[in-house]
Order: sequence, then C-alpha cells, then structure tokens
Amino acid sequence: MKASQFFIATQKEAPADAEVVSHQLMMRAGMIKRLGAGIYNYMPMGLRVIRKVEAIIREEMGRAGAVEMLMPVVQPAELWQETGRFDKMGPELMRVKDRHGRDFIIQPTSEEVVTDVARQELRSYKQLPKNFYHIQTKFRDERRPRFGIMRGREFTMKDAYSFDRNPAAAAKSYETMFAAYKRIFDRFGLQYRAVAADTGAIGGDLSHEFQVIADTGEDAIVYCPTSDYAANIELAEAVALSSERGAATQALTKTATPGKSTCADVAVLLDLPLAQTVKSLVMATDEVNDKGDIVGSTVWLLLLRGDHDMNEVKVGKVEGLKGGFRFATLGEIEDHFGCKPGYLGPIGLKKPVKVIADRTVANMADFVCGANEPDFHLTGVNWGRDLPEPDLVADIRNVVAGDPSPDGQGVLAIQRGIEVGHVFYLGTKYSKAMNATFLDETGKPAHFEMGCYGIGVTRILGAAIEQAHDARGIVWPDAIAPFTVAICPIGYDRSADVKAAADALHDELQAAGIDVMLDDRGERPGAMFADWELIGVPHRVVLSDRGLKEGQLEYQGRRDAAATKVPTGEVAAFVKARLQA
Repeated sequence: MKASQFFIATQKEAPADAEVVSHQLMMRAGMIKRLGAGIYNYMPMGLRVIRKVEAIIREEMGRAGAVEMLMPVVQPAELWQETGRFDKMGPELMRVKDRHGRDFIIQPTSEEVVTDVARQELRSYKQLPKNFYHIQTKFRDERRPRFGIMRGREFTMKDAYSFDRNPAAAAKSYETMFAAYKRIFDRFGLQYRAVAADTGAIGGDLSHEFQVIADTGEDAIVYCPTSDYAANIELAEAVALSSERGAATQALTKTATPGKSTCADVAVLLDLPLAQTVKSLVMATDEVNDKGDIVGSTVWLLLLRGDHDMNEVKVGKVEGLKGGFRFATLGEIEDHFGCKPGYLGPIGLKKPVKVIADRTVANMADFVCGANEPDFHLTGVNWGRDLPEPDLVADIRNVVAGDPSPDGQGVLAIQRGIEVGHVFYLGTKYSKAMNATFLDETGKPAHFEMGCYGIGVTRILGAAIEQAHDARGIVWPDAIAPFTVAICPIGYDRSADVKAAADALHDELQAAGIDVMLDDRGERPGAMFADWELIGVPHRVVLSDRGLKEGQLEYQGRRDAAATKVPTGEVAAFVKARLQA
C-alpha cells in the first residue's frame, strides 16, 4: 500500500471533548470521526485495525468449532417480551416502532434471537453441541456517552452462543470457549488477565471477564502474584483477617467523640488504629404483595471494619438480601437506632434489626463502634459479653491489597483493567423462558443448556491504546496495527535512487505477506516520522540518498529509543526477523 492511495488524516491537536488518551489519540491519528454523541465513523485507518481484530477472532472461533451467522440489528420486541427483558431493561435498550406501530428494539445483544433460531433448527440431541456466533453492530443508549469508543452508544461486538444437552456438556463448551478466548487475546499481543466475575444482569452461574491491563481501567482486578488466583473485585473473596476471635481485654466504655462522625476521625481522636473501629451501614428490604404494594420492611445492620468498604454485589447474594435491598431511609434509621447516621452501632437499639457482620468483624475484639447517641462512641466492645452474636457472618467487603489469597498461596495484589471480553454459562435461563427444547436420548423434550461469549471488537482498540502509548502517540502490537511496517523515504519525490530502493523494498515485503505502507507523499522527515509514530505503526524503515550511498538503511521499532543501521541488502531479512521475534 502507498500513502498516496490511502487516506491519512492526522491532527496536531485532539478535540476539547476527548477525555481519555485512547479517544484523543484515535481522533488525532484519524482513526475515528465523531458523528453524534457516542456515535463515530470508523475512518480507513481505524477500520484496518478492526478488520485485523475480527480476522483473529474468526480464525480462533472456527478453530473452536463455532459457526458464524449474522443476526439483525433490529429485532422484534416479541422475542424480548418472552424473556421479560423488554420491560426489565432500562432506557439503555432502544425501543422503536415501525410504520404499523409494532414494537422493535435496536439490539444490544442477541440471546433472544439466537435462542429462537435454536428452538426452530436444533430438534435433536444428535445436532448438539452447537455454537453460533456473529460479529455485529450493537447499540446501547448510554445516559452519558463518553471516553470515545470506550463508552459509546454504537459499537461492534462478537457474541457467541453455545447450545448443549446437559450441564456437563455445557461446561465442556464453556472450557472450549475459555481456551479460545485465551488464544485470541494472546494473539492480539495485549497484556490481559482472565478473572472470575459476577454474572450481573445477564444472569447465569459461571463467568469470567477478560481484562486488558491499563492504569486508566475502570475495573479493579484482584490477583495473587504467586498463584493462578484472579477475580474481579466484585467477586474476589475476602477471608477473615484473624483466624479466631481474641479474648476481651478492655471494659465497655462510653466515650465522648464530639463532632467525630467517621471512623477515621474517631480513630485519630482516640489515637487508635482505624482497623480497631467498626462502621455501621443500614440497609432495608421491602415486602411486596401481589399488587406490587409495599406491605412491610426489614432493617439490616451491616458491620464492617473501619478501613474496609462494602461490596454491594456480595451483599446482594446474602440470604435475605438476594431479592433486592436499598439503603434505609433517615426515618427508618432514627426509628430503629434513635440516632442519626454517624454514631450508629449494634448496642442499645430501639427496635430489633438483622445484624450481618463481615468475616473480619466477627473475629474482632475490643473494637470501637457508635453508641447510638450523638457525639459518643463505645470502646472495648466484645461479642458475647456486650452484644449478641451476629445473626449472620458473611463476606460483604471489598478485598484490599495485602489480604491473604483465598487459595492460601500468598497475598493479593490489585491492578486496573478494562473489560473487553466476557464468558457466561447461562444454563436454561433463556431456553426455559422461550420454551426452547430438543428431543433428548429418551425422545423427551429438554431445555437447552446455554452459554454466551462476548468480545468488544471496537472496544479492543481503545483498550490497546490505553495500555500502550507514549508522548508521541499509539504503540500498537504487531498483530492488530493498521500497518505493520512503514517505509519512510526521504526525498522520494526528488531522488530516483531513493524512489527505486523504496519501491523495491515495499514490493519485497509485500510479496512476503507483510502489511507494509510506503509513504510516497514527499513529506518532510519530521512530519512523516511524527505521523507514523502517532498512528503507532510498530516498525519503520528510513531510506535516504546519504544512507544509500553508505550502503545502509535505518530501522527503528516503535518502542526503540534509537534507530539501527542495517546494510541495504539485508533490510528485508532484518525486518522479517524482527516480526518473527
């Protein structure tokens, strides 16, 4: 490819609304162009990256036995009404009507459509297992689109769906796809982690996220450097920090803490470690009748160590809170504790509440908590002696760096990541809702066991840039760079020798199957180099009259601090060797 035949539209400055590095650099490199809020044109340079990402995905999905199809962007609402998601999903689901007044949706995902395909086409266990996938446009009407393609409204996703006859077979399909995802991300050349994850609103049981490591990532990834343990922070297990409860050594004392309503302030005032304090969080659950009216509520007191944070996902899995919970109202708090927030605790309640202690709190002794009286806390609090054992002990906190790993193989570390892939074992969540069955070995109908597997194709671009960039621009891995090699001839339009040598090298590399770009625009060296560094092409070869006379060309990798002189006749072999390395 020659630059004069392509479309290159780099910019010196990023638009003012470009908030994150990937957005800024993709705009400056001419990879995307904003059309509307969260909606972008993918320009030729950006589309080349997308096509390379898709090619790797297709190869590995085929290797894993998945079959490609294409499902529509616009889908009938009836299918989504069967599963209840037409009403349950919020405004992120774009609902539209056709000219006849019939309801449709702009698909954010395709569980309903592919399940409809399966219930019509897969009639016997002999046709299983089967895995259908497509790479298709998705749309989610984000309230506040931002961060360029990282949180846009329209995007491209690869979603796959497996159908099996029983849970054991479905688990094998899951493992096959998990292994395929690891191969895909290995081939992308990105640093990533596969972490155990919460299944979230999509439902199901087993789940893993594929997170690209980046300091700017929205997600916290928990892992053990000395073992294979890794999980999203929402799911990472927090073990008790003491194996057993210590004996009481202090008397229960009501202590004045005027104006000190946080654990941190109380710890400073009393000259105690923050880890000796216990914070109180008050939740409520509502009882609803058949008409949807609230007929009663239960108040719950959650106790966490003062330096720990509540994990809402974990709390939502605690018995009694699974059906949904909320933060208690000020009226409910005053009614049960006789005090406003800031001085709450489990002793001296006006009305009984359900007490849930985090695992670490359950083993604490001589701790500090609120006295249920403004400007006072209790010190020397001990379970059994001063207050009853908690109604329930559960893991309800976020882990912190340095916590013991749940597998006992070391301590935990935390790093940031960007979710770009997710695999779920769905079970029969959708097949039962849509009565999607096949005939099993006994000739009886059975519901499909399903899995779903997604990769954010366009999101990969943003994540890769967030992971690897510098002051000069993007640093693409070889496998997904828009071009692998840029030939930068100085004086291409002025020197017959430079032009001939550049053309010959371009043709040789191209014949070898290398994705090469020859910059024949006649730009000044500084401007030419700046363009390809901004765009992020991994390998660059510079030709000049002077170099040719000396019998040398210059090679420089995008991450290299300086150029390497290479004999003219050996440049092609040198570049090939670097690509293989």
